Amino acid sequence: MERYDQLYRLYDDFDTKRLRAYQEFVDLFPPVDSRVALEHWQNANEKLTEGKDEIREAFPATGETFAEIAARATRDQAFTALDLLSKHGHSVNALVLDVDETLRSAGETDNEIPRETLYLLTELHESGVPIIVCTGQTLENVKGFMIQGLGNEIVHSGRMSIVYEAGTGVFTPGHGGETKQLLYEELDEEIREVFARVRSRVLSDAPDHLRRGCHLQGNEFNVTMKPNFETGSAEAKRVIDDALVYMLDLLGESIAEQVDIDGEPTQITDWTRAYYAGADSEIRTVLEESGELPTEAGEVPGQLDGFFERIDVAYYEADAAEIGSLELNKVVGVQRALDVLGVDEPFCVVMGDSKSDLRVMKWVEEESCGLAAAPAHSSRDVLDHVIRTDELVYEPGQAADILTTIATLNRLARLDSAG
Repeated sequence: MERYDQLYRLYDDFDTKRLRAYQEFVDLFPPVDSRVALEHWQNANEKLTEGKDEIREAFPATGETFAEIAARATRDQAFTALDLLSKHGHSVNALVLDVDETLRSAGETDNEIPRETLYLLTELHESGVPIIVCTGQTLENVKGFMIQGLGNEIVHSGRMSIVYEAGTGVFTPGHGGETKQLLYEELDEEIREVFARVRSRVLSDAPDHLRRGCHLQGNEFNVTMKPNFETGSAEAKRVIDDALVYMLDLLGESIAEQVDIDGEPTQITDWTRAYYAGADSEIRTVLEESGELPTEAGEVPGQLDGFFERIDVAYYEADAAEIGSLELNKVVGVQRALDVLGVDEPFCVVMGDSKSDLRVMKWVEEESCGLAAAPAHSSRDVLDHVIRTDELVYEPGQAADILTTIATLNRLARLDSAG
């Protein structure tokens, strides 16, 4: 209880709110060519130093660490960090981060990663914590905005990895032959052939309204239809719902053509829709609401079922319909990234909002190798998991709250280790 008593004293006896304001101003003050502004910065820096010195004197054995905690973390963040350390007994040695609607949030942050979040990521990286960006986006897209946000030096530091297209590839600059790993090339040829068939037909065979209303994301392997409307809009929802039904049917046809399954086209369609409706409640809802859910599909033939068990169909409302491999997911990608980064005994914080992120969250729980955090607008299953485990739910666009808590946890862990 001594550490808790010290934190109570820290936040009760010192003006930590003022100290945080000075620290934020000093850290995030933009470079300007103004003598008056520079004098203002220097004054704030002097006040910050004075405040930290008071804490250093009050806590002779822990003052340096407590001064940093007081200047960067709120009372709630500090006590949450200590609770997590007491519960798990580990510092965090890897960040596993989704991007869209996790680090950045459309409508809340102009779809950019907030400056404070980027600063904290840089701080954690410089403290020795590797970063794994884990996303459904293409490599070039992710690499571009991460270089823009964090800088080329961090992205190519050898301590950052990008798991892209939800786990079909891993890019870890600075690791020689392991820098880029195309995990989809390790799949069986028959699975790769199904994806090639779907990809070759997905736009050319699509109905006119889907060709006009959707585009293909430029993936290396997964097949992803995205709306030509604003994500989240009513128009986007309608076209993605239609795209989902179309892609289910195309998948069933492509598998049936390859393995020569007997059955009428309508029967193959019914088998495919029924299987994936049973596997995913969101897909079932879309099929029911559009009147496309078969009522009597019958038993799925073994050959077809064998393919279905290895191929994922994902639906993201008003955002995307996607066909991917169940053998390649974010968990597989994260595991490979950790291996390349040399994190032998990981204890990660996983931040995400969707079902693909939930798989990673469940993996770290099962292996007792991490924590899960999610924005409040996440899917219900993700929120249920996060609330049940460590309750690390944050407001949209406020990923910095969790990163501050993790940085505080690590400071406290180093303090305990030194003691």
